[in-house]
Amino acid sequence: MIIAVDASGGEYAPHEIIKGAVKAAQDFKIGIALVGKKEILHVQARRYMKDLDITIVDAPEYIDDAESPIEAVTKKQNSSIVVGTMMVKTGKADAFVSAGSTGAVMFAAFAMLGRVEGIERPAIGSIITININSPFLLLDCGANPNCRPKHLYQFAQMGNIYVKEVFGVAKPRIGLLNNGEEEKKGNTLASQTYQVLKASDLNFVGNIEGQNLSKGMADVVVTDGFTGNIVLKTLEGVGEAFIKLKNNSPSTSSADTMQLDAGFGSLVKRIDYRESGGACLLGLNGNVIISHGRSQAKAIRNAIGMAKQSVDRHVCQIIQQSKFTEPVTPNETNGEEKS
Repeated sequence: MIIAVDASGGEYAPHEIIKGAVKAAQDFKIGIALVGKKEILHVQARRYMKDLDITIVDAPEYIDDAESPIEAVTKKQNSSIVVGTMMVKTGKADAFVSAGSTGAVMFAAFAMLGRVEGIERPAIGSIITININSPFLLLDCGANPNCRPKHLYQFAQMGNIYVKEVFGVAKPRIGLLNNGEEEKKGNTLASQTYQVLKASDLNFVGNIEGQNLSKGMADVVVTDGFTGNIVLKTLEGVGEAFIKLKNNSPSTSSADTMQLDAGFGSLVKRIDYRESGGACLLGLNGNVIISHGRSQAKAIRNAIGMAKQSVDRHVCQIIQQSKFTEPVTPNETNGEEKS
């Protein structure tokens, strides 16, 4: 197995990316292809290349977050994002991991790998571990701000496959993120999607309110990309606030305080984006993991582990082989959700 890693993407590239890639190569016993400026990577990574399966793929160009994703991917064919994605397309890598421009990674993957037949819109799925005993996959987390019920139905189908294969859950519980538990709650998109999921053969457990996300009520939670991204960024902000609070808390030796601190530390770990490492891009003909732009070594190591899981469990191939039929939509309209 070879995982291509964008060594130029992210705020802490290339040093932290290399550290994370080295740790992943050691822990997972896999091949790593560092994609970036060859002369820089050679200096920083060469001491590891003798003992580990690490290679360097030259990609002298870099796509900045401020650039237009479409224009940058089109013009910068030698960028780390384009080269890494092409490695997946040509079979030179089994997956691509990047902490670079999310928009550029998404466009490159969409344009170069293509959608799985039957899937209208790929989705970003993020594993949320607020409840360590019952993690869930949230999707979409930002790829599709405007959705129809059909799109959320397909997100649920892909999430169902991912959780079944990666988490080993025989019959994943599918929940719909909404502002109430009742069947008719929510805006037009939510109320219509409820009916679609209810009529499907998925294990639909109903609406999930925001305050119940930590209660282990579902294995997959679906929503539009606008809402999902807000949820993800809110959890990230809470996690960062807790980390700062923990780091600034005075230490004492009392047993009660130590127990409280241990529990607090566990909570911080569960909502820290560095633990999961990245989000999977589902619905494309290839494995792509999008990492946080501020990812350091631990997050990159974990993102590569996430990519390895997807490859090991053949998630992409199973999605490709699945038949995505038209959902039963008793009350669906053809327009985009307006409110």
